[in-house]
Amino acid sequence: MTDLKIFDRMESEVRGYVRSFPVIFNKARGSVLEDESGRQYIDFFSGAGTLNYGHNNPHLKEKLIEYLNTDGLVHGLDMATSAKKYFLETVDKILLKPRGWNYRLQFTGPTGTNAVEAALKLARQVKGRQNVISFTHGFHGVSTGSLAVTANSKFRSAAGVALGNTSFMPYDGYLGPDVNTMAYLERLLEDPSSGLDHPAAVIVETVQGEGGVNVATQRWLRELQRLCREHDMLLIVDDIQVGCGRTGRFFSFEQAGISPDIITLSKSLSGFGLPMSLVLLRPELDVWKPSAHNGTFRGNNLAFVTAAQALESYWANEDFETEILGKERQVRDWLENLVHSYPDRGLSVRGRGLIQGLVTPPGAGLANEIAAQAFKQGLVVETSGAHDEVLKLLPALTISNEELTHGLDIIERSVAQCLSKRGSQAKILKIGGAR
Repeated sequence: MTDLKIFDRMESEVRGYVRSFPVIFNKARGSVLEDESGRQYIDFFSGAGTLNYGHNNPHLKEKLIEYLNTDGLVHGLDMATSAKKYFLETVDKILLKPRGWNYRLQFTGPTGTNAVEAALKLARQVKGRQNVISFTHGFHGVSTGSLAVTANSKFRSAAGVALGNTSFMPYDGYLGPDVNTMAYLERLLEDPSSGLDHPAAVIVETVQGEGGVNVATQRWLRELQRLCREHDMLLIVDDIQVGCGRTGRFFSFEQAGISPDIITLSKSLSGFGLPMSLVLLRPELDVWKPSAHNGTFRGNNLAFVTAAQALESYWANEDFETEILGKERQVRDWLENLVHSYPDRGLSVRGRGLIQGLVTPPGAGLANEIAAQAFKQGLVVETSGAHDEVLKLLPALTISNEELTHGLDIIERSVAQCLSKRGSQAKILKIGGAR
């Protein structure tokens, strides 16, 4: 038995993931975690999308150790350092110039919510307006400004203060597949008596990870950009979880052909699990006064080193994209076949790239049961959605085909066991009722 008494005694009740994965992890490499007893687990969680290149990626670790051995600067605030210089040069060479893009980079505090806070503040400064449009089921962080544009009541209720200056609109598909929610938003924007205060910006995830792996269509995203341009609103794409290659290309919105005014990145940006967040903004939007938005830990030079190496190792050409798309097909086909094996259980699949969701009936608790059973069999996978109804698969982009197949096998067995158990229980209840 794992001894978690020290965590129960000393750590706040706010802890979450340890409740789902109640072991003490000790080592990790690639897509395999190991606990203190030596038991190994396939990782379909990837640090909630922070470890797109796996644990202790050797390409990144080698560069990191090399940098540390030269006494390279670790903490630098926003001073100029050699590590930051090289990261900037690498971003320009690999991400911006090949796409013909012109963005400035703002380094914020170390987490995604810090980047979102900066993006919202900047948009309001530029436009001189307070209101921001966000979307149903959206998640953008848990600090106050980011929380105001986050939809989930679990997070919002923890704020303790009123959360305002946000208007929530229905995300793509929220009102069903036949309802164009962009037409609804356009009507509100055009009607001066709709009650919608003219927004400074719109913030959107192209795939809502925490919200249940909800995928916006390319057409919907293009319509959203059109409305932003026509109604003088900035378009902010929150690419914190589904950027950095999670959907196949480095940026999740590239396939839609849109050009956001502001982009937020974090999670897998460092590539090594090191805290780092970034705002990309059009140069004409850079109205900040020096130090108007600062933070002690906005200069993680170790993260600059690994982030630059991740770009060079994986994004210098299109080979890695091709690998991701191949793995996407494997996961998607596997999940679709699984759904077809249980046609009367209300299962479905949705996702893009290597963020895929097995959707179960809401309120049934089935996804959590499957995740718990999978963990018993050696797979780490989480759930998401308003009712935790989606089993969310986030394997590392670098996972081997063998490990990917092993993890999918565990999910298949876990689904079979959970549905069989529920069928047996229903049969017992039916027999008991007949008596």
